[in-house]
Amino acid sequence: MVGGRDRARRRGGIAAAAAFWERAVALTPDAAERAARALTAAEAKYAAGDFLAAQTLLVTAEVGPLSELGQALVQRMRAQIAFALRRGSDAPPLLLRAAQRLQNLDPELARRTYIEALVAAIYAGRLVRGPDPAEVARAARRVPYGPVETHPLPHAQLLLRGLAVRLTDGYQAAAPLLKEALARYRAQPQELDWLCASYNIVAMDLWDDEAWFELAAGQAGQARTSGTLSWLPFALDYLAELHTQAGELAQATALLAEGERIDPGIRAATLPYVPLLLAAWRGDAPAADELARTLARGAVDRGEGAALTYADYATAVLDNGLGHYELAADAAQRASAAEEIVISPWALYELTEAAARSNQRERAAAAADRLAGIAEASRTRWARGMAARSRALVTSGPAAEEAYREAIELLDQTRMATHAARARLSYGEWLRRENRRIDARRQLRIAFGALSATGVHAFAERARRELLATGEKVRKRHEDPGAELTPQEGEIARLARSGRTNAEIGAQLFIGARTVEWHLRKVFTKLDIGSRRELDEALRRHEVDREVSR
Repeated sequence: MVGGRDRARRRGGIAAAAAFWERAVALTPDAAERAARALTAAEAKYAAGDFLAAQTLLVTAEVGPLSELGQALVQRMRAQIAFALRRGSDAPPLLLRAAQRLQNLDPELARRTYIEALVAAIYAGRLVRGPDPAEVARAARRVPYGPVETHPLPHAQLLLRGLAVRLTDGYQAAAPLLKEALARYRAQPQELDWLCASYNIVAMDLWDDEAWFELAAGQAGQARTSGTLSWLPFALDYLAELHTQAGELAQATALLAEGERIDPGIRAATLPYVPLLLAAWRGDAPAADELARTLARGAVDRGEGAALTYADYATAVLDNGLGHYELAADAAQRASAAEEIVISPWALYELTEAAARSNQRERAAAAADRLAGIAEASRTRWARGMAARSRALVTSGPAAEEAYREAIELLDQTRMATHAARARLSYGEWLRRENRRIDARRQLRIAFGALSATGVHAFAERARRELLATGEKVRKRHEDPGAELTPQEGEIARLARSGRTNAEIGAQLFIGARTVEWHLRKVFTKLDIGSRRELDEALRRHEVDREVSR
């Protein structure tokens, strides 16, 4: 039976394996053998992203007879499908019960299922129904490590303990365990399973941009090659989010478009986390506001509390770019106060800037202190650079300048070019206020060039205004033919040129038809046209102008 499955995988990958086992179920007269094959077929259908077929096959498997382990595996797969479809509040208790049932049947699989329950609890956050993340973590911490002779401990056992400690005792207590688990995981061949999502989250929480990129890019490539469609949307989202944080907005947009082409049912189940963050970094307030509302509604409907925190964090990024510092401070305070993994620490960076710029010195200093503790535990260049820039914002004199320089030096050694540019922007703002205009111009020119080139327009506009205040002459974006259209405007214009309706464009880009219409009016104004019929010729002229301007 195993040999047949392997041959099916070689012939056509996961989809072929799923079809092989589905036929095997239909041709098997023995009830017990049919139930076992139905469970194997359900696992293959789940990997291929066909959740409806997987659920149907689980019904066949449950008719049985199945062993106690087989029944526990059915229970686990139902919980996995619930999380894959919704990432909501129903998954954590289902996965926790499956893990507890497996504990005496298959301890290693039980530990992996506890990890899945922890990841599901992280997504459910404050909206979880049933055991909250801390309760799931306490249950996971009671799981024995395993036989005494298995030392050094396998990475999965370190991961389980590290995530549980992270949710009960905080960042500093968990960081050593999670760093060790991540290092061991990266040193071995990796399979596409729930550990993928777990380790992406760990890399993000540790501010380890290199590990995050390596894992997400590897998982996306592996999922494409193998046809593991149940995992490809997750991998693409993690990779697109990294590119967004790095200021590589075009790459992030392309990955989201790839995800749209996979399967409408799978993609429809995912809330627009990354599209919202993209809009925030672009300074696109109408799109960001609409996407934030969509994310908040979906969070409440599904019980996905992490989405509420994410919406507040993205709003803080948007408002910091636009210079709405009091609004940014309030949004970042809500996100950081949620005490959720990954996003709450990231929000401290936005809170420090927003509070410092709105004369909330105590609030800014408290956020900078918390971020310093996280950076000390993480020790990555990204975390230390963000902490140094935050320290500079709440310091004065030579100490502030030293911190700004430290931040730039550290962030320049990471993938996070946009954050390095923001550090230069803050340094330039500080230098100008110190009446060091020549030094300020040097930093602001670099910041303006980097932010403009990547489409981070609101922060670029802040840099442009600062340059003007130093006496530098800076051309506005609309005077530069190569930067007339923002990346999102360009994408909308190209989709409209291909004949897509506003509703179709909005569905692909996770924005509403009215927002698409708003952007198209801006496109028409910039291209000096009056209708869609003129788009093709106008875009051709625009592309020629861009080439000439280079």
